Amino acid sequence: MTSPISETKLIRFDWAIKSILRDKANFDILEGFLSALLEEEIIIEQLLESESNAEENLKFNRVDLLVHDKEHRRFIIEVQSQREADYLERLLFGTSKVIVENLSLGEPYYKILKVISISILYFNFGQGEDYVYFGNTEFRGVNQGDLLTFKPIHRQQTAQKNNIFPDYYLIFVDRFQNLIKKDLDEWIYLFKHSITRSDFHAPNIEKAAHKLDMFSMSKEERRRYERYIESLVIEKDIVETAKQEGFKEGLEKGLEKGRQENRAAQLKLARNLLQCLSPEIISQQTGLSIQEILGEN
Repeated sequence: MTSPISETKLIRFDWAIKSILRDKANFDILEGFLSALLEEEIIIEQLLESESNAEENLKFNRVDLLVHDKEHRRFIIEVQSQREADYLERLLFGTSKVIVENLSLGEPYYKILKVISISILYFNFGQGEDYVYFGNTEFRGVNQGDLLTFKPIHRQQTAQKNNIFPDYYLIFVDRFQNLIKKDLDEWIYLFKHSITRSDFHAPNIEKAAHKLDMFSMSKEERRRYERYIESLVIEKDIVETAKQEGFKEGLEKGLEKGRQENRAAQLKLARNLLQCLSPEIISQQTGLSIQEILGEN
C-alpha cells in the first residue's frame, strides 16, 4: 500500500530570492534548480551584486540575483510578476551589461564571460504552447541551412565556452499544467503553487521544502512576508484598474468617433438624395434636420 502524498506550504520563490537565497548557506536551493534546468551539476561560488528591488514599498515588483558558478559563468535569475512591453529588450540589455562590466579595459576578448539569463515569469507573452523556452545565437547557412561551428583557438578557451553568446531561458509558470515528467517540473510546480510534495525527488528540493517552509518563519519574518504579499495584491489591483480605465476610455473614444463618422456618412448620403427627393422627405427618413441636409448654419 502506497503512502498518501503530503504537501508542504512554502513562501513564494520571489520572496525567497529577496531574502534567504542571498545567504551562502542556502545556495543549495539555487544549485538544485539550476542543475535541473541545465541538466548538469551546478555549484555556485558567489552571489554578486544584483538589481533586486528588495525594498518592500517599491511598485511593479521584479527581483533578481546575479551569481557565478565554479565554471565562472554568470547566471542572472529573475522573477517577474508583471508584463513589460519591452521585456526582451531589457533582457538583452541586462546580459550585455554583465558582459561589459566583467571585462576590464584592455583585456583580450577571449576573457568574455558566459552569461545565462533565466526568467521565471508569472505572465504570458509571445505565442507558443510550451512552458520552458531556450534561445541563444547561432549561425546557419543561408543556402544550405547548416550550423556553423567553431573550434577553440586560444589554449585557455574551453569547449564549453565555445558558444560565448548569452543563453536565455524563459519559464512561463502559468502555462505549466502540473504534469511532472522530470526534475525541472518539480521546481516549476514549486514556483507555481509555493508547495512541495512528498513524492518529489529532484536534487535539493527536499532542502528547499525545509528552508522555505512558511511555518518555520519567525514572527518578524512572517510580518514582513505578509506585507510583501499585500503589496503584490495592491500592485495587481492597480494594474488591473489602469487596464479597465484605459479600456473604458478607449471604448468611449471609439464610440464617439464611430458616431461622428456615421453622421458624416448620413449627411453625404442625404445630400446626394436631394437630386431626387425633397429635403422634407429626407429629413423624415434620416432624422437629420433640413438645415443640416442643406448645409445651412
